[in-house]
Amino acid sequence: MRMILTDTVNEIRHRGAQLLRGKPEPLAQSNAPAPFIVGSPRSGTTLLRFMLDAHPDLAIPPETGFIVPASRFIVRGDALRKAFFHTVTHFPFDAPNWADFGLDQQAYWRELLQIKPFSVSQGLRCFYQTYASRFGKSRWGDKTPEYGRYLKHIAPLLPEAHFIHLIRDGRDAALSLRHLWFAPGTDIGSLARHWRHNVLTTRRQGAHCRSYLEVRYEDLISDSSAVLRQICDFIHLSYSPAMETYYQKVPERLAEHQTRWRPDGTALVTQAQRIQQQRLTQTPPDASRIYNWKREMPLAEQQQFEAIAGDVLKTLGYDTLK
Repeated sequence: MRMILTDTVNEIRHRGAQLLRGKPEPLAQSNAPAPFIVGSPRSGTTLLRFMLDAHPDLAIPPETGFIVPASRFIVRGDALRKAFFHTVTHFPFDAPNWADFGLDQQAYWRELLQIKPFSVSQGLRCFYQTYASRFGKSRWGDKTPEYGRYLKHIAPLLPEAHFIHLIRDGRDAALSLRHLWFAPGTDIGSLARHWRHNVLTTRRQGAHCRSYLEVRYEDLISDSSAVLRQICDFIHLSYSPAMETYYQKVPERLAEHQTRWRPDGTALVTQAQRIQQQRLTQTPPDASRIYNWKREMPLAEQQQFEAIAGDVLKTLGYDTLK
């Protein structure tokens, strides 16, 4: 099957790919609001994922990333089904993350075969529902920070998507991101531009979405209960105190994060590295870590960050040097 699917994807690419456009798919009564957590990297999206995932009715998988590429095919029918399956199970193509989800490829393929007529929207729902069923849960969501740049593409595919934009002071996000394997660079200029672009793009697109909520990381840490209740209201989910003790279940959830292997057999990032970078989610929220930049970022870097992204910091109400 792999050869057939690869050939199908290559054929589609040669024919030209474009985003599906037109009227959004109608929202069926059975499609409950699905939280989609987005935000600039290291803004607390994983923390919020684990909080919501601790709810007895809601399951949120590790980062997916495949929605946008899976939506770009212009073919229909069986060719679309095969291309979609290949994209979901092999994305990112340089180091697939399918192993993170704990799902059997062939079982998923059999589920996709039951969808008639097949559509990308229904294929995506099938993935999320299959993942949620692993845990005996009825509802699902997503946590993929980079989707914040693609809200306008996701919303027509999944009208039930309720976007939750988690925003953190960009200077704290920069300090947390700069030495990780997926950072855009280690210099403060690159980090500031990256944060500014992500936040502005998500806010700009969110303004045109029918279900969009902004949440501050600092509020989530300092008053978790109030923020979680707000989110539950937003996604029409009953509040559960289990969300506040999320950290008790985090170790087993982090174990899903497998080593990401490149096609040549080398590791892009190991399981141990991935767990290490999320280690703080295994303990209760620590308010002392808010605004670390005031203690840890050199003045020259504070000034440089503000010169690039100070306008956004001010718009969001964060303290600035001037």
